[in-house]
Amino acid sequence: MIQLQDFRTARRLISPHMRVTPVFAIGKPDFGAGIHQGANVPELYLKLENLQVSGSFKARGAMNAALNLDDDVRQKGLVTASGGNHGMGVINAARVLGVPVKIFLPTNTPKPKVAKLRKSGVDVALVGAVWDEANHAAMAHARETGMAYIHPFADPNVIAGQGTIALELLEQQADLDTLVIAVGGGGLISGVASAARMIRPGIRIIGVEPMGAPTLFESLKKNEVVALPAVNTAATSLAPRQSSALNVDLIGKNVDRIVLVSDDEMRNAAGWMWRELGLSVELSAAAGMAAVMQNRLGEGDMGKTGIIVCGTGTDGQ
Repeated sequence: MIQLQDFRTARRLISPHMRVTPVFAIGKPDFGAGIHQGANVPELYLKLENLQVSGSFKARGAMNAALNLDDDVRQKGLVTASGGNHGMGVINAARVLGVPVKIFLPTNTPKPKVAKLRKSGVDVALVGAVWDEANHAAMAHARETGMAYIHPFADPNVIAGQGTIALELLEQQADLDTLVIAVGGGGLISGVASAARMIRPGIRIIGVEPMGAPTLFESLKKNEVVALPAVNTAATSLAPRQSSALNVDLIGKNVDRIVLVSDDEMRNAAGWMWRELGLSVELSAAAGMAAVMQNRLGEGDMGKTGIIVCGTGTDGQ
């Protein structure tokens, strides 16, 4: 069980290496033709984790996991499998700590992310068609070499690191009624939802997944880890075939619902965010805005609504 103190400890540990990202209040925006007819647009506050070190929230969890390793283990280096953002977060942690690093990516990783990772000068391997296959290779490499494997979402220290966003956000905007969070493997929403519930028990929390990769949507329906037969979405950072029992449990306890959006709806939202707000975000980081634009959050007044803009990029434009 992850306690509030775990999130506070993680915040103290990683804060010398992270940015306190801003909250961008945009009121009740006019989406024009991009909005679902009859949608009730809430008052929106964007937590800009696209401005975080390494370009996404993933730097938080990776740093917390790396700092919690025993020094002799850490010195052998860090290894992980990633859709791109977690890889950059692990690279950042490795550089801060001065240790070797190796990143495994699936072949469906967007080319700009592959290029960005390789440009960093670290050892990058493309293995498997989806993240799950790259992950098997990363874990095997860890066993063979003794490098420390850092899971992108099913590690309590990673989850605690991601949950530090909730501590920051609810200090910056303490009166939020609803949080909207993109869902991939579930590390971000597990951490943020758990911490937010401990601070504000009555807050509404809504996850957003791609229609082509409803991993947690299906898992929560059955209250168990469900492995999808296939995934089909361009939002590859939201596209593992399965999550983990830890994430399913935390999300089941702390999240009100998970809703689905299409790739085209995310592209439309990302385009609007670029044109109207000047924010360059990856497809997955537009998932929350897409859910608002398509009136997917549910019935009734959502009140003051925070959206975590989880990563920078250009694949949404």
